[in-house]
Amino acid sequence: MQVHLDELARLRIDGHPRGVVSICSAHPIVLRAALRHGRQQESSVLIEATCNQVNHLGGYTGMTPDDFASLVMKIAAEEGCPEKCIVLGGDHLGPNPWRDRPAEEAMAEAEKMVAAYVDAGFRKIHLDASMGCKGEPLALDDETTAHRAARLAAVAEASARKTGGAMPVYVIGTEVPPPGGADHALTTIEPTAAAAALKTIDVHRRVFAKAGLEEAFARAIGLVVQPGVEFGNHNVIFYDSSKIEALQSVLTEEPQFVFEAHSTDYQGTGSLTSLVKDGFPILKVGPELTFVLREALYALDAIASDLLPDYGQRPLYQVMEALMLGQSGDWRRHYHGTEAEMRWLRHYSLSDRIRYYWASAEAQGAVRRLCEALRGQSVPLPLLWQHMPAAQDFADTPLDPDEVLIWRVTNSLADYHAACGVGKNEQLGSR
Repeated sequence: MQVHLDELARLRIDGHPRGVVSICSAHPIVLRAALRHGRQQESSVLIEATCNQVNHLGGYTGMTPDDFASLVMKIAAEEGCPEKCIVLGGDHLGPNPWRDRPAEEAMAEAEKMVAAYVDAGFRKIHLDASMGCKGEPLALDDETTAHRAARLAAVAEASARKTGGAMPVYVIGTEVPPPGGADHALTTIEPTAAAAALKTIDVHRRVFAKAGLEEAFARAIGLVVQPGVEFGNHNVIFYDSSKIEALQSVLTEEPQFVFEAHSTDYQGTGSLTSLVKDGFPILKVGPELTFVLREALYALDAIASDLLPDYGQRPLYQVMEALMLGQSGDWRRHYHGTEAEMRWLRHYSLSDRIRYYWASAEAQGAVRRLCEALRGQSVPLPLLWQHMPAAQDFADTPLDPDEVLIWRVTNSLADYHAACGVGKNEQLGSR
């Protein structure tokens, strides 16, 4: 049975809710794990890039949308994952990367970015123009946001007609706090008010209609709301379905939509399953996947230090520490406290700002040295129990470090797929 993104609402209404995990990462190992898992499960893989991460100017990864799509397809070919099973999405597409500029200038760049995404084959488009630009409030009102979203949708529609293929499906709305996790310890997160969610839909519908974009709005499948889940540097706020009864009524009034849940990292299968059942079938995950990847890399770094006399004492950790201290722009404003507190946050924060550094030459060199040092080594069971006990099945046989890393990421992905109910012979596409 093939399940399309635009069928998620119908499945919920029919009493057979299904979900999809949205992979929000550009790390090649995470992408490889996701594509391999998708092939093994015979389900499709939804992979999304964010506006800051990937854009027409390169983003912080240095990749344009075409570069990112090419990377995904290259890995998919290596893993034997059929291209038809892959859905590419653009997340928070709007003026955010240029919000320090005047609105018109920022929106002009956002238009170029949206066109580049659609031209590269991205067909799930999250329109997010909710952030203020230079001289504007931090968060904009629904009316201004909807007009800017419609402007970007018009660009996406034109680009899709020019390039051919399926027309985009859209997600509107945004969540609070901003994506990527909060910067402080959290105690509670209030779900989006039902009235606010209904207003967002109503204003967007009216503005899109006035702009002649009724057809585009008819392909709006999702609304981003806050279900009351979040993670900060130190802790996780877990889903509480008792708090979203009023919010669920929105889907009764607006059966075209489902909810898209951001920041579902670290929730675990139980909470994720409840989210899907309650109308949040699109589950976005990003930092958790690179967090567990870093967890595995650091465990292997410790194992190599204990096992191999010439390897040194945790050289990967030392390289990453020096790299982050020398280039602090990606973490400095997010981490606060004493020097000791910021030291552990740099490496172990749930927000995982260390993910921005893995693409550097220094980090890649250290990871390559680690993998080369351990490749083919037989790691004693007690050593794995000490540093990575869940990986005990890799003990006492020639080690392939790459397989350990993919295994660790896949464990997290498996929780999501279990919650989504996407099993063998089921696919998810954008149609």
